[in-house]
Amino acid sequence: AEIEAHADNYDLILMDIKMAEMDGMEATRLIREMKVDIPIMAQTAFAMDHEEKEILRSGFNDYISKPIIKSQLLEKNAGLLNQNGKA
Repeated sequence: AEIEAHADNYDLILMDIKMAEMDGMEATRLIREMKVDIPIMAQTAFAMDHEEKEILRSGFNDYISKPIIKSQLLEKNAGLLNQNGKA
């Protein structure tokens, strides 16, 4: 509910797949169920082909593998923001 109330304040969410309380895929599913239209990029240390498909099916717009390379992060962020009309 917190993200719903402030959705207009966010341009992009960078979500870790592995988190303590709730994994990033479940958190993203919940955000998508709220019909919040914010680009969400997964960050993960594991990005095999089958995991990429699962990540994208979970509602993420894109993903980036760790360790994160600054130029890749900036390029992906710009692409997602352009798609969402925020850039």
